[in-house]
Amino acid sequence: MMAAKRQSPKKIETDVLIVGGGLVGGTLAVALDAAGLRSTVIERGDPAALLDEGFDGRASAVAHASQRMLQVLGLWDHIAPDASPILDIRVSEGGSRLFLHFDHREANGEPFGHMVENRTIRAAIHKKLPKLPNVRLLAPAQLDTLERGPDGVSARLVDGRHIHAQLAVAADGRNSALRRDAGIGVTGWTYRQSAIVCTVEHERSHGQVAQEHFLPSGPFAILPLTRNRSSIVWTERAELAPAMMDLPDDEFMAELGSRFGDFLGDLSLVGPRWSYPLSLQFARAATARRLVLVGDALHGMHPIAGQGLNMGLRDAAVLAEVLFDAKRLGLDPADGAALANYERRRRFDNFVMLASTDWLNRLFSNDMRPLKGVRDLGMSLWGRLGPLKRLSMRHAMGTLGDPPRLLRGQLLYDE
Repeated sequence: MMAAKRQSPKKIETDVLIVGGGLVGGTLAVALDAAGLRSTVIERGDPAALLDEGFDGRASAVAHASQRMLQVLGLWDHIAPDASPILDIRVSEGGSRLFLHFDHREANGEPFGHMVENRTIRAAIHKKLPKLPNVRLLAPAQLDTLERGPDGVSARLVDGRHIHAQLAVAADGRNSALRRDAGIGVTGWTYRQSAIVCTVEHERSHGQVAQEHFLPSGPFAILPLTRNRSSIVWTERAELAPAMMDLPDDEFMAELGSRFGDFLGDLSLVGPRWSYPLSLQFARAATARRLVLVGDALHGMHPIAGQGLNMGLRDAAVLAEVLFDAKRLGLDPADGAALANYERRRRFDNFVMLASTDWLNRLFSNDMRPLKGVRDLGMSLWGRLGPLKRLSMRHAMGTLGDPPRLLRGQLLYDE
């Protein structure tokens, strides 16, 4: 006989209400549990559907610092068997003979990061959350109303349940309803590009090397997955992407192969293909009264540097640290000073990443001859200047600046 499903109470008291149980929102809940804070996660999707292979074909680059965070939170052991280390990064452009090569042996021998399919990370989160004493996951569940008052947050779900919290976190994606309802505007623009994403199997080993090949239509990335497989992020002009997606598999693979090359031997398509429009956007504020934005609700960037998930995890790490420090001092987790600290710490970091990815995409996504000369000269100098090259490697690993404790692989408290 099957055990009866545990029913959630009609009235739930919690410290933090997280709206969105995706990669960032779910990881934040794990981090808050480690900080001794109660959280309730509302996720619209059915967990079984979210873990299906056809739901999300993307893979993410988990930077070295992000991997340390997932390790200390007890998530990495579930992810590691399906994670592929990135040992080297090779950057090239069009028909140019010049290229940049970043060797992990020049970065203390540590991988720059790992390529992980999104559903693997999502599965690790959903396996972990039910085991945590301070986390309640409501999924599938849908928010009906949310009121943010001077003394707390009051939420009502469509099914009639009520949640009272001290703070609400918007982890509900680029089109965040919580951000909109709080009156927080966004600044952004479209790139007139789409990302075509798929997985290919190849005859020869990729050697754990990530390839970024710049073409006039945008970057074409070949990212190492487990076994002889690679994740492809193919940036194409927005007006051409639908035609590429409509091609039969053999014609699609011919187009992909002309960009991929033959250095890994014969190619075959594994699973479906997906296409996503590319744009940049950032919220004009990271906080409002008793509300914090994280992940895509706060910022969305071009995938050219593979840093989207890592920036969301940095949001989660900083927020968990800020809230833990407030709790340790006996303060309200939604204390104005605590939220101002989060806003300050994330604003500059996110701005720099958004600006640099935007600049790189504009610089390389064209075939203008004057800019090609500048790019070739820049790549040549970049490869020869040791300090600049090492700075780039630290950037790829996520260890620049003063990262929060979780990204240094440290617990928020001493055991």
